[in-house]
Amino acid sequence: MMNRRQLLTAGAGLMATGAMAKSQNMGLPEAAIMDSPSTQAPLRPQSGPDYNPVVTLNGWTLPYRMNGNIKEFHLIAEPVERELADGMTAYLWGYNGQSTGPTIEAVEGDRVRIYVTNKLPEHTTVHWHGMILPSGMDGVGGLSHPGIPPGKTFVYEFDLVKSGTFMYHPHADEMVQMAMGMMGMFIVHPKDPAFMPVDRDFCIMLNAFDIDPGTYIPRVMTMTEFNLWTWNSRVFPDIDPLVVNHGDRVRVRVGNLTMTNHPIHMHGYDFEVTCTDGGWVPPEARWPEVSIDIPVGAMRAYEFDAVHPGDWAIHCHKSHHTMNAMGHDVPNFIGADKRALTGMIRKHQPEYMPMGSNGMAEMGMMEMELPDNTVPMMTGWGPHGPIEMGGMFSVVKVREGIGADDYSDPGWYENPPGTEAYEWTGELPEFSSNNNPKTVLTNRKA
Repeated sequence: MMNRRQLLTAGAGLMATGAMAKSQNMGLPEAAIMDSPSTQAPLRPQSGPDYNPVVTLNGWTLPYRMNGNIKEFHLIAEPVERELADGMTAYLWGYNGQSTGPTIEAVEGDRVRIYVTNKLPEHTTVHWHGMILPSGMDGVGGLSHPGIPPGKTFVYEFDLVKSGTFMYHPHADEMVQMAMGMMGMFIVHPKDPAFMPVDRDFCIMLNAFDIDPGTYIPRVMTMTEFNLWTWNSRVFPDIDPLVVNHGDRVRVRVGNLTMTNHPIHMHGYDFEVTCTDGGWVPPEARWPEVSIDIPVGAMRAYEFDAVHPGDWAIHCHKSHHTMNAMGHDVPNFIGADKRALTGMIRKHQPEYMPMGSNGMAEMGMMEMELPDNTVPMMTGWGPHGPIEMGGMFSVVKVREGIGADDYSDPGWYENPPGTEAYEWTGELPEFSSNNNPKTVLTNRKA
């Protein structure tokens, strides 16, 4: 595995021949680059059929240019630096400055031409996961076409014959390149804007890394024991919220390119599954859920009407996928009396903090020293204290008065009087019609 300097200089060195290649690259569409980890505003269509664009959580949409009747995009496969969370950066491989790569959006019936420039130190390809296209455009290195050599640009061109949610990733040295972060979403909107309309359309890619605390480069040989579970290469509390106006029809598209399945659970709502990577689910075949399992290499989209205001958790329901930088060799100390041991250790290490005797909730409040370039296992604060989550977790924030293009964080929801759990003290508050509480005594006998 190369270190960061080797990764970056390799890419730069490969393009040292850029002076010779400059003339042939003059005809390429501009390759947009993004270095911000924040959710970017949706990219509204400037021509052709209208559609409601997606919002990629902590990501962005790749611009295109029209060349006659063809939409042209330019992807650059390259080493990137990605901020996984405040205080932690990973040295990854990705596209156009980011991992995950930018979302590509087009419309059913479009013809697309996608230029892929390789700035990696080895060959690569791009597979258009779930799409119907000529076999020579399918992106399986050695089968569909030769690998894209370092420093070269290949062209993929095909018609978008169906709408839906798809993904893109390499099929060349796949174990390494995907473990390093090379993946993205490809959204094809229906050609009829009246088909399956929604007000808010969110896009999430599930991915994972194995990065030891204090290091920067993922271990690429890991099979299942990943320690950072991410959405679009971000971990909570630095995953942006899904901001929704009260009454909106909302779609959430979730793609999974990790090595395990993820049961995505959303609080406060039931929803209906409306799309898989195979296509749209007919109305009579949709099924209601509050959790939907996303298999490896698959996508699921679900929809709901945002009729319940509040802050609602959305997360993977595998408990260890909502933790950060987990170690897998930590013993269980629940019930152990560490007082004598703590006294002995503190004679040599005064800052020693015993953990785990009563569970691990204390980790959510601790301000303990960590190695450089890592994040606490449980972190993030809400209006009532530590949330004690990490990894694959965010919040759906449903509010009145959110503008159509406003995705900014509205802050924490204030629960109306009488709608928040409280401590029993032997009395129950009585709420009048104007929500002013009145305290009343209750019969305490069984």
